[in-house]
Amino acid sequence: MPVVTWDHVHLRSPDPEATATWIEDVLGGEIVRGPGRIDVKLGGAMVFIAPVTSGDGVNAPPVTPCQGLDHFGLTVKDIDAVAAEIKAKGVEFTKEPHTIRPGVRICFIRGPEGISIELLERDKKYA
Repeated sequence: MPVVTWDHVHLRSPDPEATATWIEDVLGGEIVRGPGRIDVKLGGAMVFIAPVTSGDGVNAPPVTPCQGLDHFGLTVKDIDAVAAEIKAKGVEFTKEPHTIRPGVRICFIRGPEGISIELLERDKKYA
């Protein structure tokens, strides 16, 4: 079997700067600028953000849930405190923090371009 590690998630946005700023402000990412591009370091991987322009053949975002990529998940510590902090920033929650099984609490937020993002906290004693 191949050995893999996460390298990046690639997003498309009509406003890459606003998308990068949202990831920085809400999720604590670090914006990395390069010639003609903007990326964000987030949780040990990179988020590449490509521009969407009229006529470039990029389809509108799907309504979630949908086939294919449904969401991406990020681990946090103290999910209730994180949820309160980002809620104060005006972030939309599609599912409030709740326990899905002993030791695992999750919530879902809506990111730029309707991207569904799961935040989860795992209690190590249940691992």
